[in-house]
Amino acid sequence: MPVRDLDRLLRPRTVVVIGGDPAERAIRQSDRLGFEGEIWPVHPTRSTVAGRRVYPSLDDLPGVPDAAFVAVNRRLTVEIVRQLAGMGCGGAVLYASGFAEAGEEGAELQQRLVTGHLMPLVGPNCYGTINAVSGAALWPDVQGCRRVRSGPALISQSGNISLNLTMNRRGVDFSYVISLGNQSSVTTEDCLQHLATRSEVTAVGIHAESVVDPIAFGRAALACRDTDTPVVVLKTGRSEEAERITSSHTAALAAPAAAYDALFERYGVTTAESIPDFMTTLGLLDTIGPIPGNRLVSLSCSGGEAALVADRSVRYQATFPAFGPEHRDRIAATLPQMVSITNPLDYHTFIWGDEPALERCFTEVVAEAFDAAMLVIDWPSEGNDDTDWWPSLRAFATAADRAGRAGVIVSGLPESLPGPVRAFAAERGLGVAHSIDEALGGLAAAASWGRWLEGPPPSLHHPAGTWTGPPVTLDEPTAKSILSSEGIPVPDGVLVDSGSEDVPARLPRQLRFPLVAKTVGPAHKSRTGGVVTGIADLGQLEAAIERLGGGSGQVLVEEQVTGAVAELLVSVTRQPPIGLVVTLGAGGTLVEWLADTTNLLAPVTRPELRRALRRLRIGRLLEHQLPGLFADPEPIREIIDRLTDLLARRPGILEVEINPLILTEQALWAVDALISTNQEDGSCS
Repeated sequence: MPVRDLDRLLRPRTVVVIGGDPAERAIRQSDRLGFEGEIWPVHPTRSTVAGRRVYPSLDDLPGVPDAAFVAVNRRLTVEIVRQLAGMGCGGAVLYASGFAEAGEEGAELQQRLVTGHLMPLVGPNCYGTINAVSGAALWPDVQGCRRVRSGPALISQSGNISLNLTMNRRGVDFSYVISLGNQSSVTTEDCLQHLATRSEVTAVGIHAESVVDPIAFGRAALACRDTDTPVVVLKTGRSEEAERITSSHTAALAAPAAAYDALFERYGVTTAESIPDFMTTLGLLDTIGPIPGNRLVSLSCSGGEAALVADRSVRYQATFPAFGPEHRDRIAATLPQMVSITNPLDYHTFIWGDEPALERCFTEVVAEAFDAAMLVIDWPSEGNDDTDWWPSLRAFATAADRAGRAGVIVSGLPESLPGPVRAFAAERGLGVAHSIDEALGGLAAAASWGRWLEGPPPSLHHPAGTWTGPPVTLDEPTAKSILSSEGIPVPDGVLVDSGSEDVPARLPRQLRFPLVAKTVGPAHKSRTGGVVTGIADLGQLEAAIERLGGGSGQVLVEEQVTGAVAELLVSVTRQPPIGLVVTLGAGGTLVEWLADTTNLLAPVTRPELRRALRRLRIGRLLEHQLPGLFADPEPIREIIDRLTDLLARRPGILEVEINPLILTEQALWAVDALISTNQEDGSCS
């Protein structure tokens, strides 16, 4: 689809505001931000609104508006949208609720909103847009933005969350705020694509309940990569209960969390687990930007704080390398002999308040090639003398500046980082974090973005496709026949009828003991006693066939794969709306117990597969047992590619799972397989 032009809507010079009190509040918010464009109120009975002349109808306006704020009831909203589109308005914010989030009647009204025109619509059921660079606020409530020249942008499906985030006291000043509501027309992806082109946007934060078009999201994220604009997502709707709430709240359908995680990882998007993490990460990306790696150094005047930093760092992709001998000696020369020189460094209070001594120490500490430096410092509460705290802060800023090092001021508690400290940090180009965990998470995100920029950009992923009806699971022989036709190795075997006489004589001569016998039925046969392994001779085989087949059923007899080094699970699943999701992990009978899996989007690249293996506990086994395969996992990737191609070519297949995929020193074998298909295409022909 063509990229939607949002320029007039998000950067208007003329705004029409339609409605009563919410419309008047929107005017006052633009006035508060110093909007210098024209605002034209429309109301059938009022003569003035917020000190401005009121036009009785859209026909009476002095010109065609760039943007409109519409705050009338839902049925009148539909008519006004039609009028605005007809006159060539650049876009509209729709405040009214009662559309798709409110049932069938509302969904029909929402469809009428977008029918017959191409005018961009934000909403309905939303707060609207704020441009803090120009001061245009199509926004019907209070908000905490102030005029800025640049800063991170915020896209949110929740009006209240976006409003609350504008009120933050963390020094994060947004350049744009966009509350999308139902996304009837303008989507998160549209906004991300537009903001990627704006030089005043230093980063983009997204609160997402769902992604409407994952392919468009990937394209927009790649556009952000092209302009070095990092993206941070706070994804809600991850639990089953949250999915239910999300659906009733903004008519969004949340896909499983693993699929979203795979989507965000593929396109270099950082995910945050909480609002504080989200805000800290956005703030650090805005102030210090991406960093080339995760080698950190920490300074504090307390051994307790140094220990906390070390303890908490194990949860994040952050390392604190030991100082080299020469570096340690140079640091030691700036401190009393009783100070232990470690990273994280407790520089003690011997030089507390002595700014020249602190500056000498900090300069030596940050002189080496660390990717970022942290100063952990908690400020006195209001009313206490903070004179002795400022030398540490100034010394850290000077040392970081001299070394060209990204510096972050970190407090143990949010309330211990007051406004004057944040203002000093902003003036000196330092990041701030209101807890040790937020600092470590934010710096890990900055490093992840920096490393992602260095690698080649990914291709767009495969779409999920659609289907109707419940799935049908094929039996194992049929599934393996399909896999074999795709060039995926499966054990030699034969399907036999347990009621036939002299069954062993009917087995193909090439089958060699030991053998495996399996019932032909549902998945997870091992749980129900449907598998007999280690069959060493004809007598054992006859007994196994009789037991499993019961004298009338079919039994699959195969050669048993020996010499296994590891057992993997590999599956490819259509996961609407995201795409084809590849699951890789430890396989075999303990797959649910181990829960050692990771997810990627197809197609999977070699670097992605290597990173995925490193995340898995079974990856460490492979690295030890099959180091060549771990270094170049091409055989595993070939299996994944063949499964991906199968689903891409045959839309009737919904899921293919190989469990286990047995790895030997010579080969890979699909020992058991499951294929689910569309009910309308159960044969998968």
